Amino acid sequence: MASTIEELTFRNQFVEELPADPRQDNGTRQVFDACYSRVTPTAVPAPRLLALVPEVAALLDLDTQATPSLVNVLGGNLVLAGMKPYAACYGGHQFGNWAGQLGDGRAMTLSEVVNGRGEVFEMQLKGAGPTPYSRRADGRAVLRSSLRELVCSEAMFHLGVPTTRALSLVATGASVERDMLYDGNPAYEPGAIVCRVAPTFLRFGNYEIHAARKDHNTLNTLLRYTLKNFYPAFLAGNEMDLPGLLKEVCRRTATMVVHWMRVGFVHGVMNTDNMSILGLTIDYGPYGWVEPFDPNWTPNTTDAEGRRYRFGNQPRIAFWNLLQFASALASLGGEIAPLEEAMAVFRDELEAQQRQMMLAKLGLRERVDATEDDDRLIAQLVQTMAMVETDMTIFFRKLADLPLQSDTFAPHAAFAHLREAYYAPEDLTPQQHEILAGFLAAYAARAQHEQLQDGVRALSMNQTNPMYVPRNYVVQQVIDKTEQGDTQALADLLQLLRNPYTQQPNSEAYASKRPEWARNKPGCSMLSCSS
Repeated sequence: MASTIEELTFRNQFVEELPADPRQDNGTRQVFDACYSRVTPTAVPAPRLLALVPEVAALLDLDTQATPSLVNVLGGNLVLAGMKPYAACYGGHQFGNWAGQLGDGRAMTLSEVVNGRGEVFEMQLKGAGPTPYSRRADGRAVLRSSLRELVCSEAMFHLGVPTTRALSLVATGASVERDMLYDGNPAYEPGAIVCRVAPTFLRFGNYEIHAARKDHNTLNTLLRYTLKNFYPAFLAGNEMDLPGLLKEVCRRTATMVVHWMRVGFVHGVMNTDNMSILGLTIDYGPYGWVEPFDPNWTPNTTDAEGRRYRFGNQPRIAFWNLLQFASALASLGGEIAPLEEAMAVFRDELEAQQRQMMLAKLGLRERVDATEDDDRLIAQLVQTMAMVETDMTIFFRKLADLPLQSDTFAPHAAFAHLREAYYAPEDLTPQQHEILAGFLAAYAARAQHEQLQDGVRALSMNQTNPMYVPRNYVVQQVIDKTEQGDTQALADLLQLLRNPYTQQPNSEAYASKRPEWARNKPGCSMLSCSS
């Protein structure tokens, strides 16, 4: 039965079981020998609920009626009895370099909520004011970044990608100054707060900070807490199976990244402080969606030169980040070899899952006797998509409808069916046409060998390849409308993204290629870490 926010069952195990910063003010500082600092959200002048996600409210057993108490809690103006808000202490490697203490600079966990099924979820406000970890920042968030997080986290869930969730979006009634492109032109933008929900927001950096400081007591305590609450299979009395933990984190991380690659998601800032201990997509900042397929594309302006976090590099960076987590575990002593063996799980899982995923995108079944043939076909597919600007999402949906079993199937003629997926189809050279025809011939031969009926293959492909993703330019249009007071656009987009694999009436605009005007428009292509 749904409850008002005052009636929810709050729990504060993180606060009660882990070492705390002795100070309880929000002043900026280095925090030692502690996993968190107690904080208080800073009140905002006019909180207004812009969106409340009913599926996430249901996870918490929360009534969706927008009462004044609900809006004030989600806007940071009210802390209820039973809540013990805190900001977590963590460090991290940013762009491959150790950055020292980072922490929740603009996030505050209000409390854990226990629902009627015994499930536990953290409620975390992002943008509710400064914390000890805010450094020189104000702890606030702007509407565009908050809306982007809400839309993308919910879209990812319905796409089947492991992710944190978003409960709500609240306009604060205050303006926030941001330099969106870091080009020396700051401007005031409307402020907002998003409420994020997850079983935990622990990330690799929570462990790295204590290892870096050689604070083994705090690290040991945090690991025991992690195992007890999230990985109990690796805790037996006083014995912690850290290689077992690492194996499972590797497996989950591989699964998450393979899903990213499947749907064309680019995280944009895969620092170790943005990697979830549960293998969830966490911290939606300068993310983007591959529209023209390009393994070298990054949405992050800060990463534009080095392209460390480009689309095709995400698996490699995930492995590097796992190595840093493994190093933190190794700092407690013990044998290194079991941790090294555990790390091999990531590569094994990634290779197997990546092949299965790519074949599933083609509607094909994996054949253990044809691994090399599969890898060759997948390589042809990637070459085909990368040779000219090809809309990844549209390409796979059109490919699903291509009649491969017809006696009259002709690879060269099939281009007309795929034409819509290309940004400039007239620019394909004769050589590129031959490459495409070669892939289509090999693909058709494989499908015919499996005796796959076109309808069966199409159904399978359309359950793997979405029709709708939150395209960068579409979300920016929704941001623009929301800033002008039109909240219906956001509601419409969220509703559409609840069924991303099913064609919906009057929704052509959401599934269209990026228009030329959006190619270099801020918010539609590159974004900064303030996005």
